[in-house]
Amino acid sequence: MLRRIQVLLSLILLAGLIAVLSYYWSSQVIGLFSVLVFLTTFSILLVILLENRNPQRTLIWAIVMLGFPVIGLFAYFVFGQNYRRKRMFKEKAMLDEETYLAYRQKAMTLSPSLMFSHDDYEKLLHLTSSLNQLPVSSNTYTQVLTNGQEKFSKLLPALKGATRHIHLEYYIFREDRISREIQRILIDKAKAGIEVRFLYDAVGSIHTSGTFFDEMRQAGVYVQAFFPVVLPLVSSKTNYRNHRKIVVIDGTEAFTGGLNVGDEYLGEHSKFGFWRDTHLYVRGEGVSELQLIFLQDWYYMTGERLFTPFYLEPLETVRSASGGVQIVASGPDEPYETMKSIYFALINAAKKSVYISSPYLIPDEDIMSALKTASLSGIDVRIVLPSYPDHKIVFYASRSYFEELLSAGVKIYLYEEGFMHSKVIVVDDGLATIGTANMDFRSFHLNFEVNALLYNTNSVHQLKQDLYKDFEGSHELEIRAFSERSYFIKLVESLARMFSPLL
Repeated sequence: MLRRIQVLLSLILLAGLIAVLSYYWSSQVIGLFSVLVFLTTFSILLVILLENRNPQRTLIWAIVMLGFPVIGLFAYFVFGQNYRRKRMFKEKAMLDEETYLAYRQKAMTLSPSLMFSHDDYEKLLHLTSSLNQLPVSSNTYTQVLTNGQEKFSKLLPALKGATRHIHLEYYIFREDRISREIQRILIDKAKAGIEVRFLYDAVGSIHTSGTFFDEMRQAGVYVQAFFPVVLPLVSSKTNYRNHRKIVVIDGTEAFTGGLNVGDEYLGEHSKFGFWRDTHLYVRGEGVSELQLIFLQDWYYMTGERLFTPFYLEPLETVRSASGGVQIVASGPDEPYETMKSIYFALINAAKKSVYISSPYLIPDEDIMSALKTASLSGIDVRIVLPSYPDHKIVFYASRSYFEELLSAGVKIYLYEEGFMHSKVIVVDDGLATIGTANMDFRSFHLNFEVNALLYNTNSVHQLKQDLYKDFEGSHELEIRAFSERSYFIKLVESLARMFSPLL
């Protein structure tokens, strides 16, 4: 106690001394501080230039750091260090490469993959094989779940029926009615001797109390936060989040897609109302691939190595009625922009139509050019987005791209039957992707994401039919009416767009 009092008195005396010195030497200190800020800013800008980043993002960083030096320096140290990102994820990248290669060799002996092969997909298949370590499987069954009711009505019985293990990985896991129901199931299963592992994102689930997770730990559930941060606003880890949603049960069935866990995803939120989202139910070899991604993330956070046949050996062979399924993982630990490259290739592969649903639309020059070129080439390009925001700056940044897209003939629909959160692209009648990745900078460069690519499966047709329903429940924007919005709104959109490469 005496020691604490001495420390406190010392801190008070030190603060008083600093205050006195600041009073007499304020001008000198301010001058020295200004010089240090200038030299640091100049050095960082030089580093950014030498990194050969995207010119647009380089320009944005220059404007922010020169216009708001102190804020710019703070933002750079938290969000902008490419070299730090490479160092942070070097170990994970090496681990993933090792386990992917071992799994790929095994998977290729299980099924010769491209039994559905289609000449039109040759370039896309070559790209995905170059960027993604997981093969295309012709032994995977998928079922589209078009909202929270469909997802949770299938997920809860599956969890209750688990007999070997349960693995969950979520970006947002609320503390409310549906999450409590899942928590009780996990606790009951752990007490029954079934292995239960739960990985949640520390920032995405920041509003969920530690007590909620401790209750599971005390019951025997293995719970781990992904990239926990003590001070979210000053940690570089804050920017790199695990946006994946994966559930694997007994190695026989799995779930992935856009839906987190919370009452709002069941339409029980006073602001958003009905939550329009898309999830995917998986059986067969695709389950093992989602399992592998979970185990990689789990090992990276805990050091527990579980790459054994008990978890990765497919327990059933499910012959797809048609087509193939490929699970694609992406993240800041990869040398290439995996998800962006695949989205770009999907748009360019279109012969007749490209239908997109996304809660956010912040395309870079490549994606923007692909969308406009496709539309100008006579391809039916449609994008359905929310009609009202959940994050205002991202919402207005998205709207800043509308006029340019509309001018090129792209059709934009604003969903009016609730909140649009689905992340789906359907190309022509045979190609689709569904998963966690939005069409924005964060999903392309900063988040850990997972998507399923579908080639000529029945789920592709279901996704397309769902999108037609979404178009019917939306208001189509007309370029003349949209261009007449107020100058104030246009200014807000332009300011939001200026920071879009940093969002």
